[in-house]
Amino acid sequence: MKELTSNGSVISITQAIEEMKREQGNSFSLERINLAELERRCGISRGKLRRLKRNGFQDLPRITKGSKHKITKLSGYTGMIDALLKQGIKNSSVILERLRQAGFEGGATIVKEYIAAHKHLIPAKRQQVAPQGNRGCRYSTAPGEAFQMDWGFTDVLDYDSYTFRVACLAMICHHCGQRYVEFFPNARQENLFIGMVHAFQHMGIPRFVLTDNMKSVVLHRDLDGHPVWQKDYEVFMKTVGFETKLCKPRHPFTNGKVERLIRFVKDNFLADRVFSNITDLNWQALDWCNRQNNVYHRAIDGVPQQIHMQACAARLRELPKTDAVRFYLCPERKISFDGFVNYEGRRFGVPYSYPGATARISRSGDTLYIYSADLRILLVTHNVTWSRKDSFCEGQYEELPQPEEFPTMPVRTQILQLPRPQSDLSFAKFDFDEEELE
Repeated sequence: MKELTSNGSVISITQAIEEMKREQGNSFSLERINLAELERRCGISRGKLRRLKRNGFQDLPRITKGSKHKITKLSGYTGMIDALLKQGIKNSSVILERLRQAGFEGGATIVKEYIAAHKHLIPAKRQQVAPQGNRGCRYSTAPGEAFQMDWGFTDVLDYDSYTFRVACLAMICHHCGQRYVEFFPNARQENLFIGMVHAFQHMGIPRFVLTDNMKSVVLHRDLDGHPVWQKDYEVFMKTVGFETKLCKPRHPFTNGKVERLIRFVKDNFLADRVFSNITDLNWQALDWCNRQNNVYHRAIDGVPQQIHMQACAARLRELPKTDAVRFYLCPERKISFDGFVNYEGRRFGVPYSYPGATARISRSGDTLYIYSADLRILLVTHNVTWSRKDSFCEGQYEELPQPEEFPTMPVRTQILQLPRPQSDLSFAKFDFDEEELE
């Protein structure tokens, strides 16, 4: 008989068989062993003993050991993961979020295991230069002292296969990491002001704003190295009530948090992102920021939203609700000769009754508001359809008086108009009347 020493239960079987062999003597046969008696002695079910007997009482591993089910929770979603991996998206949290939007009910472990087993689908990265071993101390500030601000850009492929570029304004609290992201059709100065005002409404006004050498912020530096501010930006700083510090070029230790935020937006939020218009994209970005602000960060040992409300909010100021601030949310536009104002690449009609040469425009969601130049009168509102066609308004053109004839005698005749009958599609090609009308 073969010796069985695989686990405790098998050793007990060996002992029971040895005892039965000593009791039965020469009449003992392993092939005719009493399984009921062996079950009583070792406490193992008769079905398992019967299986062990077929193997010569060797506890061999099962044939199905180590095999996996053909159908798992990931079945039906592997094609989506493969498509994301081929695009270079290997972040498991991003892939898990996309899968859950498609109805996936599994967890992160099975997704990570699949990504690890299919790394060959990820495009190879270009070879990078080995780091030079630089080591320095990162720039740090007190709660509510400074925010970091910068622009990022991404290309958008629309439904007509036309590619255009949108700008992303990112602002982050330097102390706690509270973030705000907003997208614009371009990175003009008026959009910079709108994005900064929205960020201040969302996070508060700090003492300093750290940024790089933007054209809409600084013109150049004087002989002593002091910045010469762009005049409109300098007025904006005095109106809102904050100061600006310029970061050293090509030195990410001072402005690295916002640069890392922009890279995180591109790798996490914009990865495989689908949206209908800028308004929809900004709603998704705001929801993404709220979720990320409520996630624990090891670098600050806490949740950014909680730290911002507890430590930073006490030293931040609220945005003043003045007409001067509203002017920045409503940029000024000239009214064309045919009664249109241009905003975000589209034209919107202005009533003819308004005598001014300029108007101020503000968009909130999918509604566009046109005000007078002094913001005292709301002239008209438009539904933003994001179409390239001109949007007309009621009363856009002057109605000139024209002569019109009216009946001098009572009208006693009456005729009846019927709806046009629907023709059979199979005989539609023989409808010669429709061809004449066209």
